[in-house]
Amino acid sequence: MKRNIVIAVVTAAALVGGGTATALAVSGDGDDDATSVTRTDDDRGDRDDRDDRDDRSGDDGDRAAAPGDVTAADAIAAALKHTPGTAVSAELDDGSWEVDVLGKGDTWHGVRVDPGTGKVLGSSEDDEDDAAEVRAALKGASVTAEKAARAAAAKGTVTSVELDHDDNKGWEAETRASGGDERDWNVGLTTASVTAGQQDDSDDD
Repeated sequence: MKRNIVIAVVTAAALVGGGTATALAVSGDGDDDATSVTRTDDDRGDRDDRDDRDDRSGDDGDRAAAPGDVTAADAIAAALKHTPGTAVSAELDDGSWEVDVLGKGDTWHGVRVDPGTGKVLGSSEDDEDDAAEVRAALKGASVTAEKAARAAAAKGTVTSVELDHDDNKGWEAETRASGGDERDWNVGLTTASVTAGQQDDSDDD
């Protein structure tokens, strides 16, 4: 009389990353043939997925900078490295820094810089008629747009810096405080001294 015999054999497989494999051998009804099933623990697959994500996250040390990491001074420096010349203004607008650079002759360049990474997103050329006035206003100046932005940063987060060549007031900078309040400042062309600018009185209407 033949009996049904079920034999389960659990064998420790080679440990790969902490995972185990289980082999199940079954024989029954007198059949000599055995059927084996190999199953890999789900934990191993999950761990492999995590490893892949870790590799993609940047273990090479590069960190994707968060928006706002790139200051006005940083954006100006990046723009000038890409397009040599004289930076005349920088403004955070529509999700990117817009830096105006006066190149050789009367050629103007608008350079866009990513506020999160500092990479130049693109540039365009413009022909303006105030190049001579700008050069005259900067004659003898020792404070560049980048230096003016760094000086104004002591008052808050700089959102724009621009040369006021019409009224000869030097650099005009706008800052935003942690509470969201915006202030205007004047930065000297030779001393980088920061003084309060004329504030917007529109709220008094």
